[in-house]
Parts: sequence; C-alpha cells; structure tokens
Amino acid sequence: MANRIARIFTAHPETVGETYFGHMAFAAWFASRLFMAAGAALFHAFLPFLFETTASRIVRELYERTHNRGSKSNVPVGGLSR
Repeated sequence: MANRIARIFTAHPETVGETYFGHMAFAAWFASRLFMAAGAALFHAFLPFLFETTASRIVRELYERTHNRGSKSNVPVGGLSR
C-alpha cells in the first residue's frame, strides 16, 4: 500500500527524469516565472510603454525549457536553446 502511494507522487516526475523534490523545485521556479510574466503583462496593460516584450519573452523561455522534457534525445546540452 505504501509503495502504491509513493508511486502517485513519483510517477510523473520520473517521466521527465526528475525526483519528487527536483520536480517540486522546478515547478515552483516555473510558477515564479509565470507570476513575473503575469505582473509584467498587467503593468503593460495600463502602461503600454513598460515591459513591451517581457511577458512574451518569459513565456518563450518557459516553452524552450519545457518542450520535449522527458525525451533525452531532444534536450539541449547546456540549458536553453535559441
């Protein structure tokens, strides 16, 4: 029974090559970046001369970091691809 419960928490992180805590840290970092993008977009909504490309740049960086996760043949060496 305990093993079945443990699998609930570890099955998904394993699909992207992470431990439970590694996945937690990545998800928390990802959420913080989303909050920053949302804040930049909100400021830009009222003051369009501020943060003109910030939200879209953050979203693009997040996509680059996350697409093809778990597919080791498609993971760029050294971080983000450009």
